[in-house]
Amino acid sequence: MHFGVKEMDLVNHLNDRLLFAVPKKGRLYQQCLELLKGADIQFNRSNRLDIALCTNLPIALVFLPAADIPRFVGEGRVSLGITGQDQVAESNIDVREIIDLGFGSCKLQVEVPENGEISDPRQLVGKSIVTSFTSLTEQYFRKLEAEAEAVAGKPAVNGDEKKPLKTVIKYVGGSVEAACALGIADAVVDLVESGETMRAAGLKAIETVFETSAVLIASQHPTHPDLLEIIVSRIKGVIAAGKYVLCNYNCPRDKLNVVITITPGHRAPTVSPLEEEGWVSVSSMVEKKRIAEVMDRLQAAGAEDILVFNISNSRV
Repeated sequence: MHFGVKEMDLVNHLNDRLLFAVPKKGRLYQQCLELLKGADIQFNRSNRLDIALCTNLPIALVFLPAADIPRFVGEGRVSLGITGQDQVAESNIDVREIIDLGFGSCKLQVEVPENGEISDPRQLVGKSIVTSFTSLTEQYFRKLEAEAEAVAGKPAVNGDEKKPLKTVIKYVGGSVEAACALGIADAVVDLVESGETMRAAGLKAIETVFETSAVLIASQHPTHPDLLEIIVSRIKGVIAAGKYVLCNYNCPRDKLNVVITITPGHRAPTVSPLEEEGWVSVSSMVEKKRIAEVMDRLQAAGAEDILVFNISNSRV
């Protein structure tokens, strides 16, 4: 790890803390901070320092570029990390993927000039490609070249995966989308979230190489495994709380078999008798994205007094 004097002094005194790597900037940074807050991982980060000590748990947060996190986790330098699945796949390093965190979703796509003649990625075999993801891009074009040779009747032989690519793949660390306009590439392979940057650069996507989102990863040999499990449990609880709401309603007992098929819950609904004879109260977790449809179906099935509550945290 490349740290300053103050940070090196901290690192040398962190044997009693679990090291947890998070992106220091970029598209995942803010949502990572919100996730840590939801998991009650409290910390104060001093200006210009890339290490922050947690104030309520024996954890040290290490702020790193997202692309570096798989390597530090894989080598056991830190026990936990948050990064993109694309970075894990690009690094080709052995880590445990613990949880898909459900944010930072985007696609690694092949992009070409919108007004150009190329509309199929097979037309790019043998041409020049610029990307920040050279490993994933090489895997993709190696497969395309093998398919092209198979169509041409050339049999595959041992060692084909090591022979030089016809397609030229160049690494660029940033502003990948400018490569075509500057004349240094026929196409680019880059992450696309909304597509606004791509379209502004006069590019269009013609193929998806990899779909990605943020993921929690762990070392195969972490320090403080008991604490690691506590952190994982908390983060799972925060993720579940964001996906579900609590739906409460009353219904006649003779409608119970119908309504519980609409709200089966995470394990099973909670059913309690009401003071009014023949009526029950039902409480169940429902996916947030489905709640409007569920409420419509409950009302049609005879449920009344339907209430929905947000879940601030959970353990499920």
